[in-house]
Amino acid sequence: MSQAYVKQEIKNNIAIIEFFHPEHNSLPSDILAKLANTITEVGNNNEVKVIILKSGGDRTFCAGASFQELISINDASTGKVFFSGFANVINAMRKCPKFIIGRVQGKTVGGGVGIAAATDYCMATKFAAIKLSELNVGIGPFVVAPAIERKMGVSAMSQIAIDANTFYEANWAKEKGLFANTFESIEELDSETQKFAEHLCTYNPEAMQEMKKVFWRGTEDWDNLLAERAAISGRLVLSDFTKETLKKFK
Repeated sequence: MSQAYVKQEIKNNIAIIEFFHPEHNSLPSDILAKLANTITEVGNNNEVKVIILKSGGDRTFCAGASFQELISINDASTGKVFFSGFANVINAMRKCPKFIIGRVQGKTVGGGVGIAAATDYCMATKFAAIKLSELNVGIGPFVVAPAIERKMGVSAMSQIAIDANTFYEANWAKEKGLFANTFESIEELDSETQKFAEHLCTYNPEAMQEMKKVFWRGTEDWDNLLAERAAISGRLVLSDFTKETLKKFK
């Protein structure tokens, strides 16, 4: 079985950060930590003008948090640390001084939708349906909700959070502002993502950095906000309802 990884490649001022996990790109704590650290590191590299964020494989972009790790949580502090994984990635993306282009090749669930929403410009295939499934297991998308709400609005975020059993098609996500463009195939997506990144490299890096500050204005409290949200999820995962629900997946 393939091993989980986070890797980076820098070429012609474009950094490609790729994450992978053999379980449909679901992300355990160690991979989330590596991803957050890599985004911060690459963002501070003067050689880099633009970042492309992608996942490995040709099916699922990200299936959210690791379910096996979720099932093993037995106390609130461990729960908070676990749910802080996606919070740290989103905050690293928010603070990164470079534009981050999301490349979403397939379905994305839960925390994966949060990652897509935290990119500055997101491109996807027509197969990139999205779902917030957290209510199904007795918790909620508390950590990722601010990023999704910022990108798609309260109405769209609340719709997919409440309708936790439904995958919403990529075109719906595009209409709501999550995706800038959708494409017929991964090959077309990769070609257009690369061309777009190359075009961004012709812009003034200082202007892009200042624009990024403008885009994320009003999120200065997210370090605290997302930590508070992680604590809510960490508490709820210990509830009788959630514990009973999770037993079905053991």
